[in-house]
Amino acid sequence: MNQPKTSPLETTSIQAPSVSFWQAFLFWLKLGFISFGGPAGQISIMHQELVVNRRWISERRFLHALNYCMVLPGPEAQQLATYIGWLMHRTWGGIVAGTLFVLPSLVILIVLSWIYISFGDVPLIAGLFYGIKPAVTAIVVQAAHRIGSRALKNNVLWAIAAASFVAIFALHIPFPIIVIAAALIGFVGGRMAPEKFKTGGGHGTVKESFGPALIDDNTPPPDYTQHRWSRLAKIAVIGGLLWAIPIGLLNTTYGWDHTLTQMSWFFTKAALVTFGGAYAVLPYLYQGAVEYYNWLTPEQMIDGLALGETTPGPLIMVVAFVGFIGGYAKAIFGPEGVFLAGTIAACLVTWFTFLPSFIFILMGGPLVESTHNDLKFTAPLTAITAAVVGVILNLALFFGYHVLWPDGFGGTFDWISALISLAATIALFKFKLGVIQVITASAIVGLMVKTLIV
Repeated sequence: MNQPKTSPLETTSIQAPSVSFWQAFLFWLKLGFISFGGPAGQISIMHQELVVNRRWISERRFLHALNYCMVLPGPEAQQLATYIGWLMHRTWGGIVAGTLFVLPSLVILIVLSWIYISFGDVPLIAGLFYGIKPAVTAIVVQAAHRIGSRALKNNVLWAIAAASFVAIFALHIPFPIIVIAAALIGFVGGRMAPEKFKTGGGHGTVKESFGPALIDDNTPPPDYTQHRWSRLAKIAVIGGLLWAIPIGLLNTTYGWDHTLTQMSWFFTKAALVTFGGAYAVLPYLYQGAVEYYNWLTPEQMIDGLALGETTPGPLIMVVAFVGFIGGYAKAIFGPEGVFLAGTIAACLVTWFTFLPSFIFILMGGPLVESTHNDLKFTAPLTAITAAVVGVILNLALFFGYHVLWPDGFGGTFDWISALISLAATIALFKFKLGVIQVITASAIVGLMVKTLIV
């Protein structure tokens, strides 16, 4: 007898994979070391590994989780890893996945930050960063273009982007206020003119099946993914304590005005305004860490972004660099304990930056799993993303000013840096080279220039 043909969505005879906690642990650890390429690259890696190769989760469920992470403040790739880890192995699965996503980059950045602050005046290091700084300016311009081409779909969104640029560049309005204002515009505009605030399809629709998955389209949800108010309240209380106890101990031990206490409070606020990715929060970090607290210089901020671009993990891990340099420079444990001060500061700011992401996923996951329909109320996010374009453009001008006129407008114009920046821009836009390739080539050019000059 002829057997009836089975469509890819009906391959019930093939067993979905079974994955132990420790198998998943090893994968999340590996992911922490290979997650280069920013959020787009990291999400692409997870899709290839989890959806296509390993079939731990179906395409539809993967995109559903991603859509939720996209509307949250914080790094969406890290949140996506946390969400999938939670789906597979409960709360501890989510905690392990999210932690291992950032832990390797934290360790690497602490080491690189120490090398930078200790040996930055060595000709070799100085030459490398001389070439890297102009490349970073080009990379930020590319980020503004990339986000803008995706987000600015009509005149209303263009107007929001222009207004946000004027607000931060000319009026010096704090970034959180710009985010709140954009969200309110999106909230109202989404109801008055919803066609102007459509997201444009998000991350696309499901086009193919890759076979049965451990977490498939119609997999019955396990008990621990069911929404319960008691569970939500429990996570809210625990999350609140994990925030309040350390910051309370810092306040009691050192006082509210101490560097570590202020870092903890500042990066808590930063974690709640990171809509639109790390580039969106960089202006806020600059306003606070450079201008207000003087934890580091503008040039060090540019160098920190370069290090963040060339290490695995989310780009927002640049906060670890900011924390390390601030703790090291302030010598909060005395001149003999500067490395310890930098390390503790880096770990603290990482804790307060990422803690909200874990809370959002573990609290909101059951609510999201209760429906596999599209998420609503995305108009405020659309408006925020438009505003972010203007903010990032301001950041590019800020970086360009400090790179091309290192001594201010009254000083000389650095035409060599201008040429490196132009070449990096052409490489990114015309030849579509990767960020790491551009930074590496620029670093080599900078080293050659400094060597010839010396």
